[in-house]
Amino acid sequence: MSNLLWKSLVVSPAVLGAALLVSGTAIAAPTTTAEVLPAEKASVNTFVQQPEILAQTANDTKVLDQVNRYSNEGNQNNSQSQVTSVSQFSDVQPTDWAFQALQSLVERYGCIAGYPNGTYRGNRALTRYEFAAGLNACLDRVNELIATATADLVTKQDLATLQRLQEEFSAELATLRGRVDSLEARTAELEANQFSTTTKLVGEAIFAVSDAFGDRTGETNNTVFQDRVRLGLQTSFTGRDLLTTRLAAGNAQAFTIQGDTGAIASAEGLQTFQVGSTGDNSVEVDRLTYEVPIGPAQLYLAAVGGRHSQYASVNNPYFFDNTDGGNGALSTFSSENPIYRIGGGAGAALNLPLGRGGGILGNSSITVGYLASEANSPAEGQGLANGDYAALGQLNFSLGDRIAVAATYVHGYKGGGSALFDSGLDTNSTVGGIIVPTGVVGTAQANTLGTASSTNSYGLSAAFRPSDKLSVSGFVSYHDITSTGAGNDFEAWSYGAGVALADFGKQGNVLGVFAGAQPYALNRPGFGGGDVPYQVEGFYKYRVSDNVSITPGVIWLTSPGQNSDNDDAIIGTLRTTFNF
Repeated sequence: MSNLLWKSLVVSPAVLGAALLVSGTAIAAPTTTAEVLPAEKASVNTFVQQPEILAQTANDTKVLDQVNRYSNEGNQNNSQSQVTSVSQFSDVQPTDWAFQALQSLVERYGCIAGYPNGTYRGNRALTRYEFAAGLNACLDRVNELIATATADLVTKQDLATLQRLQEEFSAELATLRGRVDSLEARTAELEANQFSTTTKLVGEAIFAVSDAFGDRTGETNNTVFQDRVRLGLQTSFTGRDLLTTRLAAGNAQAFTIQGDTGAIASAEGLQTFQVGSTGDNSVEVDRLTYEVPIGPAQLYLAAVGGRHSQYASVNNPYFFDNTDGGNGALSTFSSENPIYRIGGGAGAALNLPLGRGGGILGNSSITVGYLASEANSPAEGQGLANGDYAALGQLNFSLGDRIAVAATYVHGYKGGGSALFDSGLDTNSTVGGIIVPTGVVGTAQANTLGTASSTNSYGLSAAFRPSDKLSVSGFVSYHDITSTGAGNDFEAWSYGAGVALADFGKQGNVLGVFAGAQPYALNRPGFGGGDVPYQVEGFYKYRVSDNVSITPGVIWLTSPGQNSDNDDAIIGTLRTTFNF
Protein backbone atom coordinates (compact mmCIF):
# COMPACT_ATOMS: atom_id res chain seq x y z
CA MET A 1 0.00 0.00 0.00
CA SER A 2 2.70 2.45 1.01
CA ASN A 3 4.47 1.94 -2.31
CA LEU A 4 1.37 2.90 -4.28
CA LEU A 5 0.78 5.96 -2.12
CA TRP A 6 4.38 7.04 -2.28
CA LYS A 7 4.39 6.90 -6.09
CA SER A 8 1.24 9.00 -6.19
CA LEU A 9 2.57 11.55 -3.73
CA VAL A 10 5.80 12.26 -5.57
CA VAL A 11 4.37 12.68 -9.05
CA SER A 12 3.40 16.36 -9.09
CA PRO A 13 2.62 19.36 -6.88
CA ALA A 14 -1.05 18.97 -7.70
CA VAL A 15 -1.36 15.43 -6.38
CA LEU A 16 -2.88 16.33 -3.00
CA GLY A 17 -5.36 18.54 -4.80
CA ALA A 18 -6.52 15.97 -7.35
CA ALA A 19 -4.85 12.57 -7.68
CA LEU A 20 -5.05 11.75 -3.95
CA LEU A 21 -8.70 12.64 -3.74
CA VAL A 22 -10.12 9.20 -2.94
CA SER A 23 -13.50 9.92 -1.44
CA GLY A 24 -16.53 8.28 -3.00
CA THR A 25 -17.42 11.03 -5.43
CA ALA A 26 -15.29 13.93 -4.27
CA ILE A 27 -13.43 14.25 -7.54
CA ALA A 28 -12.81 17.52 -9.32
CA ALA A 29 -14.04 16.06 -12.60
CA PRO A 30 -15.34 12.60 -13.54
CA THR A 31 -12.88 10.24 -15.15
CA THR A 32 -13.62 9.13 -18.69
CA THR A 33 -12.08 6.40 -20.74
CA ALA A 34 -9.93 7.58 -23.64
CA GLU A 35 -11.00 6.16 -26.93
CA VAL A 36 -8.88 5.69 -30.04
CA LEU A 37 -10.91 6.29 -33.17
CA PRO A 38 -8.41 7.15 -35.87
CA ALA A 39 -10.95 7.77 -38.58
CA GLU A 40 -13.36 9.91 -36.57
CA LYS A 41 -11.46 11.72 -33.86
CA ALA A 42 -8.11 12.52 -35.41
CA SER A 43 -7.70 16.02 -36.81
CA VAL A 44 -6.49 16.58 -40.34
CA ASN A 45 -3.13 17.54 -38.87
CA THR A 46 -1.67 14.07 -39.44
CA PHE A 47 1.46 14.93 -41.38
CA VAL A 48 3.45 12.46 -39.24
CA GLN A 49 1.42 9.40 -38.36
CA GLN A 50 2.47 7.99 -35.00
CA PRO A 51 1.89 4.36 -33.99
CA GLU A 52 -0.90 3.57 -31.59
CA ILE A 53 1.17 3.32 -28.42
CA LEU A 54 -0.07 0.81 -25.83
CA ALA A 55 -1.69 2.22 -22.70
CA GLN A 56 0.59 1.68 -19.71
CA THR A 57 -0.96 -0.05 -16.69
CA ALA A 58 1.53 1.56 -14.30
CA ASN A 59 0.23 5.11 -14.70
CA ASP A 60 1.08 6.34 -11.22
CA THR A 61 -0.90 9.56 -11.41
CA LYS A 62 -4.18 7.63 -11.77
CA VAL A 63 -3.66 4.95 -9.13
CA LEU A 64 -5.96 6.39 -6.49
CA ASP A 65 -8.55 7.45 -9.03
CA GLN A 66 -8.71 3.75 -9.90
CA VAL A 67 -9.02 2.94 -6.20
CA ASN A 68 -12.02 5.24 -6.01
CA ARG A 69 -13.64 3.76 -9.12
CA TYR A 70 -13.13 0.14 -8.08
CA SER A 71 -14.21 0.65 -4.48
CA ASN A 72 -17.47 2.30 -5.51
CA GLU A 73 -18.59 -0.31 -8.06
CA GLY A 74 -22.15 -1.19 -7.18
CA ASN A 75 -22.37 1.55 -4.57
CA GLN A 76 -24.53 4.30 -6.00
CA ASN A 77 -25.62 5.65 -2.62
CA ASN A 78 -22.41 7.27 -1.52
CA SER A 79 -23.35 10.08 0.80
CA GLN A 80 -20.53 12.40 -0.19
CA SER A 81 -21.51 14.82 -2.94
CA GLN A 82 -19.30 15.62 -5.88
CA VAL A 83 -17.22 18.78 -5.87
CA THR A 84 -16.15 20.69 -8.93
CA SER A 85 -13.62 23.18 -7.60
CA VAL A 86 -10.62 23.15 -5.31
CA SER A 87 -12.17 26.13 -3.51
CA GLN A 88 -14.80 23.75 -2.15
CA PHE A 89 -12.23 21.68 -0.26
CA SER A 90 -12.64 23.02 3.26
CA ASP A 91 -12.57 20.06 5.67
CA VAL A 92 -9.07 20.83 6.95
CA GLN A 93 -8.08 24.51 7.01
CA PRO A 94 -4.46 25.75 6.92
CA THR A 95 -5.06 27.29 10.35
CA ASP A 96 -6.06 23.96 11.96
CA TRP A 97 -3.62 22.39 14.43
CA ALA A 98 -3.66 19.16 12.43
CA PHE A 99 -2.70 20.92 9.22
CA GLN A 100 0.19 22.73 10.88
CA ALA A 101 1.32 19.58 12.69
CA LEU A 102 1.44 17.51 9.49
CA GLN A 103 3.16 20.33 7.63
CA SER A 104 5.85 20.32 10.30
CA LEU A 105 6.28 16.55 9.95
CA VAL A 106 6.54 16.85 6.19
CA GLU A 107 9.32 19.38 6.48
CA ARG A 108 11.35 17.22 8.90
CA TYR A 109 10.82 13.77 7.39
CA GLY A 110 10.32 14.52 3.71
CA CYS A 111 7.12 12.48 3.58
CA ILE A 112 5.85 14.29 0.49
CA ALA A 113 8.50 15.01 -2.11
CA GLY A 114 6.25 16.28 -4.86
CA TYR A 115 6.16 19.94 -3.79
CA PRO A 116 9.04 22.23 -4.71
CA ASN A 117 9.63 23.13 -1.05
CA GLY A 118 8.68 19.74 0.34
CA THR A 119 5.58 21.12 2.07
CA TYR A 120 1.87 21.53 1.45
CA ARG A 121 2.03 25.13 0.22
CA GLY A 122 0.05 25.75 3.36
CA ASN A 123 -2.48 28.21 2.01
CA ARG A 124 -5.06 25.77 0.65
CA ALA A 125 -7.68 23.81 2.51
CA LEU A 126 -7.86 20.01 2.08
CA THR A 127 -10.48 17.31 2.27
CA ARG A 128 -10.08 14.89 5.12
CA TYR A 129 -9.24 12.16 2.59
CA GLU A 130 -6.49 14.26 1.02
CA PHE A 131 -5.15 14.99 4.45
CA ALA A 132 -5.29 11.30 5.43
CA ALA A 133 -3.30 10.37 2.33
CA GLY A 134 -0.51 12.74 3.33
CA LEU A 135 -0.66 11.53 6.93
CA ASN A 136 -0.40 7.93 5.78
CA ALA A 137 2.76 8.78 3.83
CA CYS A 138 4.34 10.25 6.94
CA LEU A 139 3.36 7.21 8.99
CA ASP A 140 5.02 4.96 6.43
CA ARG A 141 8.14 7.12 6.46
CA VAL A 142 8.41 6.94 10.25
CA ASN A 143 7.85 3.16 10.19
CA GLU A 144 10.63 2.90 7.62
CA LEU A 145 13.03 4.80 9.90
CA ILE A 146 12.14 2.55 12.82
CA ALA A 147 12.54 -0.62 10.72
CA THR A 148 16.01 0.45 9.55
CA ALA A 149 17.27 1.06 13.11
CA THR A 150 17.26 4.81 12.70
CA ALA A 151 14.49 5.39 15.20
CA ASP A 152 16.65 7.92 17.02
CA LEU A 153 15.83 10.30 14.18
CA VAL A 154 12.20 10.33 15.29
CA THR A 155 11.44 12.47 18.35
CA LYS A 156 8.99 11.56 21.06
CA GLN A 157 7.07 14.74 20.37
CA ASP A 158 6.60 13.75 16.74
CA LEU A 159 5.46 10.26 17.73
CA ALA A 160 2.91 11.82 20.07
CA THR A 161 1.75 14.15 17.29
CA LEU A 162 1.40 11.23 14.89
CA GLN A 163 -0.58 9.26 17.46
CA ARG A 164 -2.98 12.16 17.95
CA LEU A 165 -3.34 12.63 14.21
CA GLN A 166 -4.00 8.91 13.76
CA GLU A 167 -6.78 9.04 16.32
CA GLU A 168 -8.30 12.16 14.75
CA PHE A 169 -8.28 10.71 11.22
CA SER A 170 -8.67 7.00 12.01
CA ALA A 171 -11.83 6.61 9.94
CA GLU A 172 -10.27 8.19 6.83
CA LEU A 173 -7.06 6.19 7.23
CA ALA A 174 -9.01 2.95 7.54
CA THR A 175 -11.06 3.73 4.44
CA LEU A 176 -7.99 4.70 2.46
CA ARG A 177 -6.03 1.60 3.45
CA GLY A 178 -9.00 -0.65 2.76
CA ARG A 179 -9.41 0.74 -0.71
CA VAL A 180 -5.73 0.43 -1.57
CA ASP A 181 -5.63 -3.11 -0.17
CA SER A 182 -8.62 -3.97 -2.36
CA LEU A 183 -6.88 -2.50 -5.39
CA GLU A 184 -3.71 -4.47 -4.65
CA ALA A 185 -5.73 -7.69 -4.40
CA ARG A 186 -7.48 -7.01 -7.68
CA THR A 187 -4.22 -6.02 -9.34
CA ALA A 188 -2.58 -9.23 -8.15
CA GLU A 189 -5.45 -11.23 -9.63
CA LEU A 190 -5.15 -9.41 -12.95
CA GLU A 191 -1.38 -9.93 -13.05
CA ALA A 192 -1.79 -13.62 -12.31
CA ASN A 193 -4.19 -14.08 -15.21
CA GLN A 194 -2.97 -11.51 -17.70
CA PHE A 195 -1.93 -12.51 -21.19
CA SER A 196 1.20 -10.37 -21.28
CA THR A 197 2.66 -7.29 -19.64
CA THR A 198 3.77 -5.89 -22.99
CA THR A 199 1.11 -7.10 -25.44
CA LYS A 200 -2.59 -6.50 -25.92
CA LEU A 201 -5.00 -8.21 -28.27
CA VAL A 202 -7.13 -6.11 -30.61
CA GLY A 203 -9.57 -7.37 -33.16
CA GLU A 204 -12.06 -6.51 -35.85
CA ALA A 205 -14.81 -8.69 -37.27
CA ILE A 206 -16.95 -7.67 -40.25
CA PHE A 207 -20.28 -9.12 -41.33
CA ALA A 208 -21.48 -7.77 -44.68
CA VAL A 209 -24.64 -8.43 -46.65
CA SER A 210 -24.18 -7.13 -50.18
CA ASP A 211 -25.71 -7.28 -53.64
CA ALA A 212 -25.11 -5.82 -57.11
CA PHE A 213 -27.75 -4.23 -59.30
CA GLY A 214 -28.01 -3.12 -62.92
CA ASP A 215 -29.32 -4.89 -65.99
CA ARG A 216 -26.42 -7.22 -66.79
CA THR A 217 -24.50 -6.93 -63.53
CA GLY A 218 -27.60 -7.57 -61.45
CA GLU A 219 -28.47 -10.68 -63.44
CA THR A 220 -24.97 -12.12 -63.08
CA ASN A 221 -24.54 -11.68 -59.32
CA ASN A 222 -26.44 -12.88 -56.27
CA THR A 223 -26.94 -11.54 -52.77
CA VAL A 224 -24.01 -12.57 -50.56
CA PHE A 225 -23.21 -12.70 -46.85
CA GLN A 226 -19.46 -12.24 -46.40
CA ASP A 227 -17.06 -11.87 -43.50
CA ARG A 228 -13.56 -10.83 -42.56
CA VAL A 229 -11.77 -11.19 -39.22
CA ARG A 230 -8.53 -9.54 -38.11
CA LEU A 231 -6.78 -10.35 -34.84
CA GLY A 232 -3.81 -8.19 -33.93
CA LEU A 233 -1.18 -8.44 -31.22
CA GLN A 234 0.14 -4.98 -30.36
CA THR A 235 3.37 -5.12 -28.39
CA SER A 236 5.28 -2.24 -26.86
CA PHE A 237 8.68 -2.77 -25.27
CA THR A 238 9.40 0.83 -24.25
CA GLY A 239 5.98 2.49 -24.24
CA ARG A 240 6.87 4.44 -27.39
CA ASP A 241 7.42 1.66 -29.91
CA LEU A 242 4.86 -0.71 -31.45
CA LEU A 243 5.21 -4.21 -32.87
CA THR A 244 2.08 -5.24 -34.79
CA THR A 245 1.41 -8.88 -35.59
CA ARG A 246 -1.91 -9.37 -37.34
CA LEU A 247 -3.77 -12.48 -38.46
CA ALA A 248 -6.59 -12.28 -40.99
CA ALA A 249 -9.18 -14.55 -42.52
CA GLY A 250 -12.14 -13.91 -44.79
CA ASN A 251 -14.43 -15.36 -47.41
CA ALA A 252 -15.30 -12.17 -49.29
CA GLN A 253 -15.25 -12.13 -53.08
CA ALA A 254 -15.80 -9.17 -55.36
CA PHE A 255 -18.80 -8.88 -57.64
CA THR A 256 -18.36 -9.48 -61.36
CA ILE A 257 -19.13 -6.29 -63.28
CA GLN A 258 -20.77 -7.16 -66.60
CA GLY A 259 -20.34 -5.22 -69.84
CA ASP A 260 -22.25 -5.51 -73.07
CA THR A 261 -19.83 -8.18 -74.31
CA GLY A 262 -19.14 -10.08 -71.07
CA ALA A 263 -17.39 -9.76 -67.74
CA ILE A 264 -15.12 -6.75 -67.17
CA ALA A 265 -11.72 -7.46 -65.61
CA SER A 266 -11.34 -4.57 -63.20
CA ALA A 267 -11.28 -3.61 -59.51
CA GLU A 268 -14.13 -1.12 -59.86
CA GLY A 269 -16.51 -1.40 -56.96
CA LEU A 270 -14.12 -3.48 -54.82
CA GLN A 271 -14.85 -3.04 -51.12
CA THR A 272 -12.24 -2.68 -48.38
CA PHE A 273 -13.16 -5.91 -46.56
CA GLN A 274 -12.67 -7.83 -49.83
CA VAL A 275 -9.00 -6.79 -50.22
CA GLY A 276 -6.58 -9.67 -49.73
CA SER A 277 -9.36 -12.14 -48.90
CA THR A 278 -8.49 -15.80 -49.42
CA GLY A 279 -12.14 -16.52 -50.14
CA ASP A 280 -12.25 -19.57 -47.86
CA ASN A 281 -11.58 -18.16 -44.38
CA SER A 282 -8.09 -19.62 -44.23
CA VAL A 283 -5.86 -17.80 -41.74
CA GLU A 284 -2.72 -15.93 -42.73
CA VAL A 285 -0.34 -13.35 -41.28
CA ASP A 286 -1.29 -10.26 -43.23
CA ARG A 287 0.81 -7.70 -41.30
CA LEU A 288 4.04 -7.77 -39.33
CA THR A 289 5.43 -4.28 -38.72
CA TYR A 290 7.50 -2.42 -36.13
CA GLU A 291 7.37 1.31 -35.46
CA VAL A 292 9.82 3.12 -33.18
CA PRO A 293 10.95 6.73 -32.68
CA ILE A 294 14.59 7.53 -33.41
CA GLY A 295 15.26 10.99 -32.10
CA PRO A 296 12.70 13.31 -33.69
CA ALA A 297 12.03 10.83 -36.52
CA GLN A 298 9.69 7.84 -36.66
CA LEU A 299 11.05 4.59 -38.14
CA TYR A 300 8.73 2.04 -39.75
CA LEU A 301 9.82 -1.51 -40.58
CA ALA A 302 7.63 -4.05 -42.40
CA ALA A 303 8.37 -7.76 -42.74
CA VAL A 304 4.94 -8.76 -44.10
CA GLY A 305 1.98 -6.80 -45.38
CA GLY A 306 3.56 -3.37 -45.48
CA ARG A 307 1.46 -0.60 -47.05
CA HIS A 308 2.38 2.98 -47.84
CA SER A 309 -0.75 4.17 -46.03
CA GLN A 310 0.50 2.56 -42.83
CA TYR A 311 3.29 5.13 -42.48
CA ALA A 312 2.38 8.03 -44.81
CA SER A 313 -0.33 10.60 -44.10
CA VAL A 314 -3.33 9.85 -46.30
CA ASN A 315 -5.27 13.04 -45.44
CA ASN A 316 -8.68 11.50 -46.00
CA PRO A 317 -10.34 11.56 -42.55
CA TYR A 318 -13.50 9.53 -41.97
CA PHE A 319 -13.08 7.72 -45.32
CA PHE A 320 -9.72 6.10 -44.58
CA ASP A 321 -9.50 3.64 -41.71
CA ASN A 322 -6.35 1.73 -40.80
CA THR A 323 -5.54 0.26 -44.23
CA ASP A 324 -8.89 -1.10 -45.33
CA GLY A 325 -10.45 -1.28 -41.89
CA GLY A 326 -14.17 -1.60 -41.31
CA ASN A 327 -14.97 1.90 -40.01
CA GLY A 328 -14.33 4.09 -43.04
CA ALA A 329 -15.64 4.15 -46.60
CA LEU A 330 -16.99 1.00 -48.21
CA SER A 331 -14.86 1.04 -51.35
CA THR A 332 -11.10 0.97 -51.86
CA PHE A 333 -11.37 3.97 -54.18
CA SER A 334 -13.03 6.26 -51.61
CA SER A 335 -10.68 5.14 -48.85
CA GLU A 336 -7.40 6.65 -50.07
CA ASN A 337 -5.50 8.11 -53.01
CA PRO A 338 -4.70 5.23 -55.41
CA ILE A 339 -1.04 6.32 -55.39
CA TYR A 340 -0.69 4.61 -51.98
CA ARG A 341 -1.84 1.35 -53.58
CA ILE A 342 1.24 1.10 -55.79
CA GLY A 343 3.34 -1.72 -54.36
CA GLY A 344 3.65 -3.07 -50.86
CA GLY A 345 5.20 -5.92 -48.91
CA ALA A 346 8.44 -5.68 -46.93
CA GLY A 347 10.67 -2.65 -46.43
CA ALA A 348 11.21 0.44 -44.33
CA ALA A 349 10.11 4.07 -44.05
CA LEU A 350 11.06 7.18 -42.11
CA ASN A 351 9.01 10.20 -41.05
CA LEU A 352 11.14 13.26 -40.27
CA PRO A 353 9.65 16.54 -38.97
CA LEU A 354 10.97 19.66 -40.70
CA GLY A 355 9.35 22.36 -38.62
CA ARG A 356 7.18 22.98 -35.61
CA GLY A 357 4.87 25.97 -35.70
CA GLY A 358 6.99 29.00 -36.62
CA GLY A 359 9.42 29.36 -39.46
CA ILE A 360 8.97 29.19 -43.20
CA LEU A 361 8.21 25.46 -43.14
CA GLY A 362 5.56 25.66 -40.45
CA ASN A 363 4.25 22.27 -39.32
CA SER A 364 5.92 20.26 -42.06
CA SER A 365 7.54 16.86 -42.40
CA ILE A 366 9.04 14.61 -45.02
CA THR A 367 8.25 10.93 -45.47
CA VAL A 368 10.36 8.42 -47.39
CA GLY A 369 9.66 4.71 -47.78
CA TYR A 370 10.56 1.61 -49.76
CA LEU A 371 8.45 -1.54 -50.07
CA ALA A 372 9.18 -4.69 -52.10
CA SER A 373 6.51 -7.31 -52.78
CA GLU A 374 9.00 -10.13 -53.56
CA ALA A 375 11.47 -9.38 -50.76
CA ASN A 376 11.30 -12.91 -49.34
CA SER A 377 12.30 -14.71 -52.55
CA PRO A 378 16.00 -15.30 -53.40
CA ALA A 379 15.13 -16.28 -56.98
CA GLU A 380 16.62 -14.44 -59.93
CA GLY A 381 14.91 -11.15 -60.62
CA GLN A 382 13.30 -11.05 -57.19
CA GLY A 383 14.38 -10.28 -53.64
CA LEU A 384 14.46 -6.99 -51.76
CA ALA A 385 16.18 -4.96 -54.50
CA ASN A 386 15.77 -6.87 -57.77
CA GLY A 387 12.06 -7.67 -57.73
CA ASP A 388 8.93 -5.55 -57.78
CA TYR A 389 9.28 -2.46 -55.59
CA ALA A 390 7.84 0.99 -54.94
CA ALA A 391 9.79 3.89 -53.41
CA LEU A 392 7.76 6.76 -51.95
CA GLY A 393 8.66 10.33 -51.09
CA GLN A 394 6.13 12.70 -49.56
CA LEU A 395 6.17 16.27 -48.31
CA ASN A 396 3.55 16.98 -45.65
CA PHE A 397 2.32 20.39 -44.58
CA SER A 398 -0.37 21.37 -42.10
CA LEU A 399 -1.87 24.61 -40.89
CA GLY A 400 -3.04 24.13 -37.33
CA ASP A 401 -5.47 21.24 -37.03
CA ARG A 402 -7.73 22.44 -39.86
CA ILE A 403 -5.75 22.07 -43.08
CA ALA A 404 -3.35 19.33 -44.20
CA VAL A 405 -1.72 18.85 -47.60
CA ALA A 406 0.57 16.09 -48.88
CA ALA A 407 2.50 16.01 -52.17
CA THR A 408 3.54 12.46 -53.05
CA TYR A 409 5.91 10.86 -55.54
CA VAL A 410 6.22 7.10 -56.08
CA HIS A 411 8.75 5.42 -58.34
CA GLY A 412 8.23 1.73 -58.94
CA TYR A 413 9.12 -1.31 -60.97
CA LYS A 414 6.76 -4.11 -61.90
CA GLY A 415 7.35 -7.35 -63.73
CA GLY A 416 5.14 -8.46 -66.59
CA GLY A 417 1.74 -9.90 -65.79
CA SER A 418 1.17 -7.73 -62.73
CA ALA A 419 -1.15 -4.90 -61.71
CA LEU A 420 -0.07 -1.34 -61.00
CA PHE A 421 -2.41 -0.75 -58.03
CA ASP A 422 -1.99 -4.06 -56.20
CA SER A 423 -0.89 -3.00 -52.66
CA GLY A 424 1.80 -5.68 -52.95
CA LEU A 425 -0.83 -8.44 -53.05
CA ASP A 426 -1.56 -11.22 -55.51
CA THR A 427 -4.56 -9.65 -57.22
CA ASN A 428 -4.87 -11.92 -60.25
CA SER A 429 -8.37 -13.16 -61.04
CA THR A 430 -9.87 -15.39 -63.69
CA VAL A 431 -12.21 -13.69 -66.14
CA GLY A 432 -13.59 -15.73 -69.03
CA GLY A 433 -11.03 -18.46 -68.37
CA ILE A 434 -8.14 -15.99 -68.60
CA ILE A 435 -5.97 -14.97 -65.63
CA VAL A 436 -6.00 -11.19 -65.39
CA PRO A 437 -4.16 -8.88 -62.93
CA THR A 438 -7.02 -6.72 -61.69
CA GLY A 439 -5.40 -4.80 -58.81
CA VAL A 440 -7.40 -3.47 -55.85
CA VAL A 441 -8.65 -0.24 -57.43
CA GLY A 442 -9.12 1.06 -60.98
CA THR A 443 -9.83 -0.30 -64.44
CA ALA A 444 -7.95 -2.95 -66.40
CA GLN A 445 -6.65 -0.23 -68.73
CA ALA A 446 -4.93 1.54 -65.81
CA ASN A 447 -3.79 -1.61 -64.01
CA THR A 448 -2.59 -4.21 -66.46
CA LEU A 449 1.16 -4.36 -67.02
CA GLY A 450 1.71 -6.93 -69.72
CA THR A 451 5.49 -6.50 -69.74
CA ALA A 452 8.09 -5.27 -67.25
CA SER A 453 7.37 -1.64 -66.48
CA SER A 454 8.90 1.35 -64.76
CA THR A 455 6.39 3.74 -63.21
CA ASN A 456 6.51 7.33 -62.00
CA SER A 457 3.48 8.59 -60.12
CA TYR A 458 2.62 12.01 -58.72
CA GLY A 459 -0.17 12.70 -56.25
CA LEU A 460 -1.70 15.46 -54.19
CA SER A 461 -3.94 14.85 -51.17
CA ALA A 462 -5.59 17.50 -49.02
CA ALA A 463 -8.05 17.75 -46.17
CA PHE A 464 -9.87 20.74 -44.75
CA ARG A 465 -11.88 20.76 -41.55
CA PRO A 466 -13.84 24.02 -41.31
CA SER A 467 -15.52 22.82 -38.10
CA ASP A 468 -15.44 19.89 -35.72
CA LYS A 469 -18.46 18.39 -37.46
CA LEU A 470 -17.44 18.87 -41.09
CA SER A 471 -14.50 17.53 -43.12
CA VAL A 472 -13.74 18.02 -46.80
CA SER A 473 -10.98 16.00 -48.46
CA GLY A 474 -9.79 15.02 -51.90
CA PHE A 475 -6.95 13.78 -54.07
CA VAL A 476 -5.58 13.66 -57.60
CA SER A 477 -2.91 11.37 -59.04
CA TYR A 478 -1.08 11.05 -62.34
CA HIS A 479 0.85 7.96 -63.44
CA ASP A 480 3.41 7.67 -66.22
CA ILE A 481 4.15 4.05 -67.17
CA THR A 482 7.07 3.04 -69.36
CA SER A 483 6.86 -0.63 -70.46
CA THR A 484 9.22 -2.78 -72.48
CA GLY A 485 8.18 -3.32 -76.07
CA ALA A 486 7.00 -0.86 -78.68
CA GLY A 487 3.70 0.93 -78.08
CA ASN A 488 3.27 -0.26 -74.51
CA ASP A 489 3.75 3.07 -72.74
CA PHE A 490 0.64 4.75 -71.30
CA GLU A 491 -0.61 7.31 -68.79
CA ALA A 492 -3.24 6.95 -66.09
CA TRP A 493 -5.24 9.43 -64.00
CA SER A 494 -7.47 9.40 -60.94
CA TYR A 495 -9.17 12.03 -58.80
CA GLY A 496 -11.90 12.34 -56.21
CA ALA A 497 -13.34 14.41 -53.37
CA GLY A 498 -15.55 13.74 -50.39
CA VAL A 499 -17.55 15.42 -47.65
CA ALA A 500 -18.03 13.85 -44.23
CA LEU A 501 -20.39 14.99 -41.46
CA ALA A 502 -19.22 13.79 -38.06
CA ASP A 503 -21.62 13.03 -35.20
CA PHE A 504 -24.51 13.18 -37.65
CA GLY A 505 -27.62 12.30 -35.67
CA LYS A 506 -25.60 10.88 -32.79
CA GLN A 507 -22.10 11.15 -31.41
CA GLY A 508 -19.79 8.77 -33.27
CA ASN A 509 -21.98 8.54 -36.37
CA VAL A 510 -20.60 9.59 -39.77
CA LEU A 511 -22.41 10.51 -42.97
CA GLY A 512 -20.06 10.46 -45.96
CA VAL A 513 -20.29 11.08 -49.69
CA PHE A 514 -17.33 10.58 -52.03
CA ALA A 515 -17.20 10.94 -55.81
CA GLY A 516 -14.51 10.86 -58.46
CA ALA A 517 -12.87 8.97 -61.28
CA GLN A 518 -11.46 5.49 -60.73
CA PRO A 519 -7.86 5.11 -62.04
CA TYR A 520 -8.21 5.03 -65.81
CA ALA A 521 -6.11 5.13 -69.01
CA LEU A 522 -8.03 6.47 -72.00
CA ASN A 523 -7.63 4.90 -75.44
CA ARG A 524 -4.72 2.71 -74.41
CA PRO A 525 -3.54 0.70 -77.43
CA GLY A 526 -4.89 -2.83 -77.36
CA PHE A 527 -7.43 -2.07 -74.62
CA GLY A 528 -9.81 0.54 -75.95
CA GLY A 529 -12.19 2.43 -73.72
CA GLY A 530 -12.47 6.17 -74.21
CA ASP A 531 -14.81 7.13 -71.36
CA VAL A 532 -13.99 8.16 -67.81
CA PRO A 533 -15.28 5.64 -65.21
CA TYR A 534 -16.89 7.71 -62.46
CA GLN A 535 -17.87 6.40 -59.04
CA VAL A 536 -20.18 7.90 -56.43
CA GLU A 537 -20.41 6.43 -52.96
CA GLY A 538 -22.61 7.33 -50.03
CA PHE A 539 -22.61 5.68 -46.61
CA TYR A 540 -23.87 6.27 -43.10
CA LYS A 541 -21.99 4.73 -40.22
CA TYR A 542 -24.28 4.29 -37.25
CA ARG A 543 -22.49 3.69 -33.99
CA VAL A 544 -24.47 1.20 -31.93
CA SER A 545 -21.92 1.19 -29.10
CA ASP A 546 -18.24 1.82 -28.50
CA ASN A 547 -17.47 -1.53 -30.13
CA VAL A 548 -20.19 -2.04 -32.74
CA SER A 549 -21.16 0.00 -35.79
CA ILE A 550 -23.54 -0.61 -38.69
CA THR A 551 -22.83 1.00 -42.06
CA PRO A 552 -25.36 0.89 -44.90
CA GLY A 553 -24.06 2.33 -48.17
CA VAL A 554 -24.35 2.45 -51.94
CA ILE A 555 -21.65 2.46 -54.63
CA TRP A 556 -22.68 3.69 -58.08
CA LEU A 557 -20.38 2.99 -61.04
CA THR A 558 -20.79 4.74 -64.38
CA SER A 559 -19.10 3.68 -67.62
CA PRO A 560 -17.54 0.56 -66.06
CA GLY A 561 -14.61 -0.69 -68.06
CA GLN A 562 -14.25 2.88 -69.43
CA ASN A 563 -17.13 2.25 -71.81
CA SER A 564 -20.37 4.25 -71.63
CA ASP A 565 -22.10 1.51 -73.60
CA ASN A 566 -21.85 -0.70 -70.53
CA ASP A 567 -24.75 -0.45 -68.10
CA ASP A 568 -24.18 1.42 -64.86
CA ALA A 569 -23.61 -0.88 -61.89
CA ILE A 570 -24.88 -0.30 -58.36
CA ILE A 571 -23.61 -2.14 -55.29
CA GLY A 572 -25.55 -2.00 -52.03
CA THR A 573 -23.98 -3.12 -48.76
CA LEU A 574 -24.97 -3.40 -45.12
CA ARG A 575 -21.73 -3.73 -43.15
CA THR A 576 -21.55 -4.49 -39.44
CA THR A 577 -18.19 -3.97 -37.73
CA PHE A 578 -17.22 -5.34 -34.33
CA ASN A 579 -14.09 -3.86 -32.73
CA PHE A 580 -12.55 -5.27 -29.58
